[in-house]
Amino acid sequence: MQQTKDRYRVILSEEEIPRAWYNVLHDLPTPLPPPLHPLTKEPCTLDDLAPIFPMGLIEQEMSPEENIEIPDPVLEAYKLYRPSPLHRAIRLEKELDTPARIYYKNESLSPAGSHKLNTAIAQAYYNKKEGIEHLSTETGAGQWGSALALGCKFFGLGLKVFMVRISFEQKPYRKTLMETWGAEVYSSPTNMTKAGRAILEADPQSPGSLGIAISEAVETALASEDVKYSLGSVLNHVCLHQTVVGLEAKKQMEKFEDYPDVIIGCVGGGSNFSGLLFPFMKDKFEGKNFRAIAVEPIVCPTLTEGKYDYDFGDQAGMTPLLKMYTLGHDFIPSPIHAGGLRYHGCSPILSTLIKEGYVEGKAYPQTEIFEAALSFARTEGIVPAPETAHAIKCAMDEAVACRESGEEKVILFNFSGHGLLDLKGYEEFLAGRLR
Repeated sequence: MQQTKDRYRVILSEEEIPRAWYNVLHDLPTPLPPPLHPLTKEPCTLDDLAPIFPMGLIEQEMSPEENIEIPDPVLEAYKLYRPSPLHRAIRLEKELDTPARIYYKNESLSPAGSHKLNTAIAQAYYNKKEGIEHLSTETGAGQWGSALALGCKFFGLGLKVFMVRISFEQKPYRKTLMETWGAEVYSSPTNMTKAGRAILEADPQSPGSLGIAISEAVETALASEDVKYSLGSVLNHVCLHQTVVGLEAKKQMEKFEDYPDVIIGCVGGGSNFSGLLFPFMKDKFEGKNFRAIAVEPIVCPTLTEGKYDYDFGDQAGMTPLLKMYTLGHDFIPSPIHAGGLRYHGCSPILSTLIKEGYVEGKAYPQTEIFEAALSFARTEGIVPAPETAHAIKCAMDEAVACRESGEEKVILFNFSGHGLLDLKGYEEFLAGRLR
C-alpha cells in the first residue's frame, strides 16, 4: 500500500473521462436562493435569462438532476487534454519536512494553461448548437478569455473579450494568446459601451475590475440578437462543467489508496475550487469528515470579510441579483497580479456552503503567495499562476501544521493554472518591487 502512495502521479485512461457532470444542487441540504430579476427583484424565469444565455445553459443553471450528460462533441474536445494527472508533491513534502501527503490535480496542462477550458468548450458548444454566431465576455488575468477564445475557435464562433485594464497592461501575452485563437480583445473600461464610458468619465485612469468588464460584455450581448454573453465563473452551470476535475480526482485518489483530510482551492468567482470540491461534497453530506478551505487575496476578501446578501454580478447592475458573499458590486480591488481573484462576489453555491459551515475561508497577502509559488516551482518544477499560488500557500501552511503536530494528514488542492504568462509578477517579486 505504501508503495502505491509513494508514486509521483496517477494518470487515468481516455476511457475514464467522466461521461456526465455532477450537479451538487441535487444534494444541497439547503435550497439555493433563486436569482432575482434586476428590475422587478422577482425570481428569474428561464425567459428572463434568454437574452443573455442560450437555453441549454439556462436549463443547466436551474436543473435539479444529479448527473447531466456531457455531449459527444464536448467529450471529443476534452480528449485533447483530459484526463489531467493527479500528482503527489513528494519533493515539496521533503522540503517542508512534513508527515502530510500533499496531492494536486494538475489543470495547467490544458492547451489554454488552466481549468477554464472545461467550461469554455461546453459553453461554446451550447451556443453554437442554438445558432449563436458571436459571444462576448470579460476576463481578469486572461485565462478565461484565452480558454473561451479557443473554445469559440473549436466551434466556429466569434468572440469579443473585455480584459480588465490592469491585467491588460500586466499580461500582454495573454492578449496575444487570445488574438492567436481569433478573439478581439479590448482594455476595459472602454469607450465602446455606455457602462465603460461612465467609468472613464468618473475616473479616466481606472484600473478596471471584473465587475466593470462584465457590464461591458453584457451590454454588448444585449445590443445584438446574434451575440450571447459567456461567464467563466460564479454561475451554477460553470461550476457544473468544472466537476470533471473532482470526478477524476476521486478516481485517482482511490488509485493512490488515499482520501483527503483537507481540500483546498483558490477562489475568485469560485469555479476551480467548486470543480474539485463538489464531487467530494456528496461524501461530506453523507457523513465523510474533511475540511474544505477556500483561499482568496487579502485585498479582495469576499469570503472572509464580505456580506452574504443579494448583489449584482456587474458594476452597472445589468445582471440578475445573486445571493452570495459580496464586497459590493462597485468594489474596485487593488491591482494585484492574481487578476482572476479580483472579483467582488462568489459562486452562490459555494457561498451557501460557506454560510452553512461546510467550507471555511482564508486570505493571504500577495508577497506571501509569491514566496509559496517560488518554493513550489523550485521543488515540483512547475511555475504556478498567482491565483494558484494562493492554494499552494494554504496547502503548505497545512503541511507545516502537520509537522508541528505530528499528524499524518492528506492534503489535496487544485493546481488551477500555470504561470508562464505571469512572469512579470515573478520578475517584480524577485527584484523586491512587489507590493
